[in-house]
Amino acid sequence: MQLINIGFGNMVSASRVIALVSPDSAPIKRLIQDTRDTGKLIDVTCGRKTRAVIITDSDHVILSAIQPETISNRSNGNADDNAEEEEEE
Repeated sequence: MQLINIGFGNMVSASRVIALVSPDSAPIKRLIQDTRDTGKLIDVTCGRKTRAVIITDSDHVILSAIQPETISNRSNGNADDNAEEEEEE
């Protein structure tokens, strides 16, 4: 099982991720609110700005303070983004 670091010591299983999107569009904002209402929202931003929304196959939505590109690179095994991430945190 491959785990992806999504910031602040939190991990998600790569095999459960369906989509990795930016939170800026209106449909994604509605999705976040609907998921919050149903109790399936997981917020791992630690009070920071949401920069990525992870949608899983179990209909959970995970909010992360890490850029979607950084998470994508981590899932592909590129370690170059770790230095960039440490500066953001």
